[in-house]
Amino acid sequence: MAKHYASSRNAKFLVHEVHDLAALTKHPYFAHHDRESFDMMIDAAFQLADTHLFPYFADMDRNEPELKDGVVKVHPQVKNIIRALAEGGWINATVPLAEGGMQLPESINALGQFIFQAANNSAMPFTGLTAGAANLIRTFGSDYLKQTYMERMYAGEWQGTMALTEPQAGSSLSDIVTTAEPVAEGVFKIKGQKIFISAGDLDALDNVVHLLLARIKGAPAGTKGISLFVVPKKRVVEGKLVDNDVLPAGIYHKMGQKATPAMHLMLGENDNCFGYLVGEPNKGLSYMFQMMNEARILVGITAAAIASAAYHASLEYAKERPQGRRLNEKNPLNPPTLIINHPDVRRLLLFQKSVVEGSLSLLLETAKYADLAHVSQGEEQANHLLMLELLTPVAKTYPAEAGIASVSAGLQCLGGYGFCKDFPLEQLYRDIRITAIYEGTTAIQSLDLLGRKLTMHNGKAGRLYIQAVSETIGEAAVYDALKKYAAALEHELKNLQKVTAHLMEIAQKGDAELFLADATLYMELFSLNAIAWQWLKQGTAAHKALLAGAINQEETAFYESKLQAMKYFFHYELPKTQGLTTRLTDSEVITIAQQKELLV
Repeated sequence: MAKHYASSRNAKFLVHEVHDLAALTKHPYFAHHDRESFDMMIDAAFQLADTHLFPYFADMDRNEPELKDGVVKVHPQVKNIIRALAEGGWINATVPLAEGGMQLPESINALGQFIFQAANNSAMPFTGLTAGAANLIRTFGSDYLKQTYMERMYAGEWQGTMALTEPQAGSSLSDIVTTAEPVAEGVFKIKGQKIFISAGDLDALDNVVHLLLARIKGAPAGTKGISLFVVPKKRVVEGKLVDNDVLPAGIYHKMGQKATPAMHLMLGENDNCFGYLVGEPNKGLSYMFQMMNEARILVGITAAAIASAAYHASLEYAKERPQGRRLNEKNPLNPPTLIINHPDVRRLLLFQKSVVEGSLSLLLETAKYADLAHVSQGEEQANHLLMLELLTPVAKTYPAEAGIASVSAGLQCLGGYGFCKDFPLEQLYRDIRITAIYEGTTAIQSLDLLGRKLTMHNGKAGRLYIQAVSETIGEAAVYDALKKYAAALEHELKNLQKVTAHLMEIAQKGDAELFLADATLYMELFSLNAIAWQWLKQGTAAHKALLAGAINQEETAFYESKLQAMKYFFHYELPKTQGLTTRLTDSEVITIAQQKELLV
């Protein structure tokens, strides 16, 4: 079994030397924190993960939830995990002090979630979903909903979920048919069904609170007629919990992330399911986007964390496993070398490192824009929000898609052992696959990036991105050792602008299908640019630290490894943009359906 799942040193390097998150504490809203308190939070997260999460990683996978006699039985450790995270303040970490939270920056909270996910990703949806659902109630709910449901959710007493998907609709939320019929002010009878509801039922807690999308009878068709409701498994009547006719119809037996049950729920089968309107009627989807955007970043964190656990497991194995000899070694009587000395194994490991540490840096960058938006006003705030909007689909998608490939590379390092349960790679490979599907598939994120984020406000978000990347290029270009990499990113940034302009010309002609046909490939192009940006940031910070000197051998090795990973990304991953550019500027698109079906 692997001994490590994430690097504390890398976490603090990103927080302090790359993103300077302590600078947030200069703003009054975060002034009660400082560099030392951030370090304490990171250390506390690792301690909690070491104690309550990592030791149960495999056992929770092998003893998955079961539905017996109408009760969903989860692993007994689930209750302990929820309690520990609640007591540590992690469920309501970003909530204001006045409302019982720690008023922690989103970026530091994101790092904490990364640590927990790396230790035991399969167990983390319980508290992650509860936090997101409670945040929705806090933002849009009535005082009654806050007092009755939100407070118990933040305390870790009740579970929260996001109940969107229906059998006939899938990801097309405009087609949901779950109905809500008014019976009193703000109270509705709910009838329908929801599928793939993570943590949708469990015996570890007394209640489950669903943030559910439904259509009030007579509401407009499509997304304009969707409302948001609190639909608890048990509603509160005169201070007591009463069954609310939310029935578990079944558990989906998943490929991975098995500790958290994915439920099929039946609502109102006995005409006794009540929901409580959140906010105004027919605005549910706009409200839910708050939780979905939070969830998308959380999925990116999950993917990067799983890839981190796989990287550390395969790195440990490569440093311990002797096999074969160096390619220039001709004497078969010499002892075998460790596999970490083989060039292809080193390539696999560098690929993993570049994905994991590049992804985490991008996720912290994205979360930092949320923090900056919170402490700014006017145009400055609007610009931070635009960058947050732009980077969110990328921060969800690249860690997922590249993370899948990264875990696969880790499994390859172990060879046949990677395919066996004796090592964690086979479980991590199963666990990570869902991240490219959760909270909007890669295709949906790509359509969002190209079709919405880059076109809103006349392309202002794209211009802000160019400005941010250009600033990093300028900072790196002053160092002789980094000039080549600064120039390479500058070239790629211009290329990205060229490809984007080409696609926008198609968009202006009104052919949406042609414009967006290869949006997923555009996402890959944009992502490679964004991760190169993050690696140039890390490379600059590492180079500056080495120039400053007065560091020990271990620290020198850490910074040199950063530069090596940066070089790997620029020389091995970034060149993939050439093929993507050729495809995206090609006038012939063959994936659009024609009158004659040619797929046989």
